[in-house]
Amino acid sequence: MKNQTKKILSLLAAAILLLASAALVSCQKSLPVIGINQYAQHPSLDNCRTGFLAGLAEAGLTEGKDFTVDVQNAGADDNLNAQIASTFASKSAALMVGIATPSAMACFNAAEEKDIPVVFIAVTDPAAASLTEGNVTGTSDRLPVSAQLELIRKLQPDAKTIGILYTLSEPNSVSAIAEYKEKAPSYGFTIEAVGVAAQSEVPLAADSLIAKKVDCFSNLTDNGVVDVLDSILEKTNAAGIPVYGSEVEQVKKGCVASAGIDYYKLGIQTGKLAAKILRGEAKASDLPFESVTEYEIYLNEAACGELNVSVPADVAASAVKADA
Repeated sequence: MKNQTKKILSLLAAAILLLASAALVSCQKSLPVIGINQYAQHPSLDNCRTGFLAGLAEAGLTEGKDFTVDVQNAGADDNLNAQIASTFASKSAALMVGIATPSAMACFNAAEEKDIPVVFIAVTDPAAASLTEGNVTGTSDRLPVSAQLELIRKLQPDAKTIGILYTLSEPNSVSAIAEYKEKAPSYGFTIEAVGVAAQSEVPLAADSLIAKKVDCFSNLTDNGVVDVLDSILEKTNAAGIPVYGSEVEQVKKGCVASAGIDYYKLGIQTGKLAAKILRGEAKASDLPFESVTEYEIYLNEAACGELNVSVPADVAASAVKADA
């Protein structure tokens, strides 16, 4: 009798464990899925992604408990970029996140028919990218162009021409070029901009600007250009031409300085915005996109020394040191 009772209790315990396990699996399967489409693999966009997940955590949401994440990288391939977004939409992701303008646009186009909310990170000009209406919101990384021009003038008092490389198909870059050209004359500069249709054209475009004897380069957050920044710096260093970055990671790579933003902090800001959507506190369509209001001066002292860029005392005192 006792053995039979033990056997029954063992079977009941096993059944309870199976039911609990099945319930856990069911719960995990039903967790909202966040599909993250990162346009390219470089430190700036990586910082956006890690910051975004940190922002969700700061907002009180836990991965594996409140949501799951599907992270995909398009490798700056526009066809793959569109495929990733379409896959997220076909699987009815709870939220789609586009990191950088091309991925944000791909996600929005794929999600629109199913009305899946889209959150973007690092989109310089959301209006130019048609990301201001619909079930979409996010954060803009519009560059502090005036601050950058002021910084270049302080570090190179005699400079006259700034060279800029950009990708013709990136709306964020086209917008930034227009702003540079508008504001440069107020600081005594002219802009020599060279656009490329493909990343493979960037090295030759850099050679073109060097041949035109520009006094310096100012780098944008252009994904096609940032991906090959090392090769650009190799050419400009050999020619003795300083390059100014647009954020801290570019300065760490060897740009002399930057008036730029911290993409990790931008990611955190976006994660907190996304948390409101996941909690059902607001719809993406009801949340205006947010812009960065603060920037830092980043300085690579070693690069400045190698290129004979004299840093004024006030700049050196207030700058964040970002040597590699």
